[in-house]
Amino acid sequence: MTHPLVDQLRFTRSEFQRALRGLKDGKARRRFLPMNCISWNIGHLAWQEQRYFLFYAQGQMPLPEIDKSFASGAPACTPA
Repeated sequence: MTHPLVDQLRFTRSEFQRALRGLKDGKARRRFLPMNCISWNIGHLAWQEQRYFLFYAQGQMPLPEIDKSFASGAPACTPA
């Protein structure tokens, strides 16, 4: 039986992907100040998952560049 938090993560991911369906690259990288662009927010979610599920739980950091570019407080950018 799958842990409820895993089910919740899978559901959240699928809903996020559904919301992004059809979004063009140029619009994903457009920034509306003071908020970051959608592509940065996707990187931020990847940073959170790597940090909590891989680094804290297993001591793994497979993509250290995510830790620098998309951590809370990281400078704004418009990644492709």
